[in-house]
Amino acid sequence: MHEDGNGDGRGVESEVSTSGLDHPGFLALERELTVLLRRARANQGEMAREVHPDLESAAYGLLVRLDECGRQRATALAAYIGVGKATMSRQLRALEDLGLVAREPDPADGRAWLVALTQEGHDRVTRVREARRARYARRLENWDSREVTELARLLHELNRGMEK
Repeated sequence: MHEDGNGDGRGVESEVSTSGLDHPGFLALERELTVLLRRARANQGEMAREVHPDLESAAYGLLVRLDECGRQRATALAAYIGVGKATMSRQLRALEDLGLVAREPDPADGRAWLVALTQEGHDRVTRVREARRARYARRLENWDSREVTELARLLHELNRGMEK
């Protein structure tokens, strides 16, 4: 633990001073994250339309989660995405209508249902994700591979820190 410079033993981790918020690094971080998030939202809409022209932007994240983690209960998906049960039900119904997901009884609890990608959903999500990675590779082709790895590591740390 670091002291705050006054020698009183309070750690800098527990309290950020107002003057620290004006630090050029935090100002640059806030600016760059704002640009990144704005572009990510726009890209998510494009990727959703690539999966299916009628797919809502917000539903793309559900498809990616199911692709990465396999079948899950709707309540787990709602908690992960951060929406209520009603919103999740509406989004899953729309995905079912598009033929991208299917519900099946949960073998561990006959009252519950699991949601899974259909083969069509899996194929479409895979195609879009591969195209996105190819775009990243083209846009970062001048980067050293260690820099790409370091960026991924730092973003992972940032995401872990934001969970708390």
